Amino acid sequence: MTELPRTELVDITLRTLGVCGSALGLALLLGLPVGIALGRRRFRGRAGLVAAVNSGMGAPPVAVGLVAALLLWRSGPLGGLGWMYTPTAMVAAQVVIALPLVVGITLAAVGALAEDWELQVRALGIPARWRLWLLLREIRLGLLAAVIAALGGILSEVGAVMMVGGNIAGETRVLTTAILMYTQMGAFEAAIGLAAVLLGLMGVLAGVLTAVQQSGRA
Repeated sequence: MTELPRTELVDITLRTLGVCGSALGLALLLGLPVGIALGRRRFRGRAGLVAAVNSGMGAPPVAVGLVAALLLWRSGPLGGLGWMYTPTAMVAAQVVIALPLVVGITLAAVGALAEDWELQVRALGIPARWRLWLLLREIRLGLLAAVIAALGGILSEVGAVMMVGGNIAGETRVLTTAILMYTQMGAFEAAIGLAAVLLGLMGVLAGVLTAVQQSGRA
């Protein structure tokens, strides 16, 4: 049985939070405007975009990792960036995984509003600069659901980050890839410890977000 050193555990955990936090932030920054636009606008080609988003919500992460690896490999179209086997590549892969979830759930939340919601807001004489704030306030429960879903998807993902990150000690090793590695080595004590930390993180983060979400109902 192999016991994981505390310094390595802290290092892996902090790297996991850094990579996942960066990916979640970028996914929200890119996905929220797209989801709101798809929910509010009707235009030619919208159905195709929505179908693509729905398909992306169920895309296998390992397939996303394969595409990202092919693009970022030295001989690939984006090989000149030098991102392969770096945390940046891991963030990029996780953004691709989380983005459809953010867009899709945001789109559904906007679509759940009354059809004449915007007309009512305009009739009240509310300035355009405040309409977006009111919209975000109306769909805040859906937005929190999007955050929870995206966070869960990227925090538990292993295939894509392994393919583009390489699980390099001290550089790209995160909780999920470390769990897989130690399990394959037969070091089950270390793997169980890391799994407990990962489950604890997911439980705490999901609990905090759920508490915020449910308190908003009042």
